[in-house]
Amino acid sequence: MEKSYVSMFLLLVAVSCALAKDAAKETKETTVKPKLPQTLSRGWGDQLIWTQTYEEALFRSKHSNKPLMIIHHLDECPHSQALKKVFAESKDIQKLAEKFILLNLVYETTDKNLSPDGQYVPRILFIDPSLTVRADITGRYSNRLYAYEPSDISLLYSNMQKALKLLKTEL
Repeated sequence: MEKSYVSMFLLLVAVSCALAKDAAKETKETTVKPKLPQTLSRGWGDQLIWTQTYEEALFRSKHSNKPLMIIHHLDECPHSQALKKVFAESKDIQKLAEKFILLNLVYETTDKNLSPDGQYVPRILFIDPSLTVRADITGRYSNRLYAYEPSDISLLYSNMQKALKLLKTEL
């Protein structure tokens, strides 16, 4: 009889230990990986100031006399992800981007001026404070004028400089 009590006691201890380990494992997993809220940068440069909507970006561009840079992208697009990585890691791009009103969109707007040659991603357009889309600032592809790839980061940088330079000479 005493042996059966000891056996029963050992069985209860073993089950308790197993359940405690599972509970500790679940608690550890939920506390180690908390979901962070997504910021407006969506990974394109967390230290930069991003606008939330197209309308807000146009308003801020017009009233601050800064050009607007709009980045159209998709979270699940490998080309967008690759460009985002290079954009975010480039210190020169990040520094120059501070001089722009910034907006990144994961959806299309109703403004057809923002898709002059089609709705593809990634696509980067510049708009001056007079609310004119700068169709003359393009990437290197003839079939996707506003597309950039990671290897085009120096062209994007020079186009950003061009947008700022045109701002000073034309307005």
